[in-house]
Amino acid sequence: MPLQFTFLVLEEHPYGREMLRILLENDLVPSMIIQEVSAVGDEEREKFLTRMAGQPVPPRITQLITGRQIPVYCVSNHNDDVCRDLLAADKPDVLVLGGTRIIKPNILEIPQQSTVNAHPGILPWLRGSASVGWALYKDMAQGATAHFVNPGIDLGDIIVSRELPVYHGDTYESINYRIATLAGELMAEAVTGLQNGNGPRTPQDPNVGETFKVIPEDLLEEGKQRLASGQYSHFAD
Repeated sequence: MPLQFTFLVLEEHPYGREMLRILLENDLVPSMIIQEVSAVGDEEREKFLTRMAGQPVPPRITQLITGRQIPVYCVSNHNDDVCRDLLAADKPDVLVLGGTRIIKPNILEIPQQSTVNAHPGILPWLRGSASVGWALYKDMAQGATAHFVNPGIDLGDIIVSRELPVYHGDTYESINYRIATLAGELMAEAVTGLQNGNGPRTPQDPNVGETFKVIPEDLLEEGKQRLASGQYSHFAD
């Protein structure tokens, strides 16, 4: 029997749009999409569009689901009672996060099996925000990680993690774009594994790695310069 999953995403978040595109290409179809329409959603969408500036923009959600019978609902906060009631009625096996605010326990307790997220960095080393920028600044490998979600920030058990090859000629923006695609691919792998009953779980050591906030502009520029000057240590070519 197919896994029933609900897709949560901030309104038209490009990271979530790319993830949804890849899920649908792999015949992984959500039972329902719940978009959060909020100031937080607006801010996060613009932040990611800036990070991917000049790169291809994923299709809008309405385009992605054209011809498919996937109900789409809008809420003002993914943690509110409206969202909870929608999820309680849908009874999903799994929640798939496609770019959201931090989801609280009142929502995490609803799915029958689990909630999964795809983080745009390699866990456990880079938790929190702006992983691409921090990886450049700290001269660490780029990549993405699909993981189970618990009440901590990016602390849930790892399902699958993979490095992104970075090439001479890559930019901060091109890396962000390709990380979004990699994250979508890893989410498709994770959901397929859960559907087949063989989703691996590798616990994280909470004492390993760091949790970051948004990177200051001067540190981001230093990381970009490391990349542009060829001083980044993780080039694949």
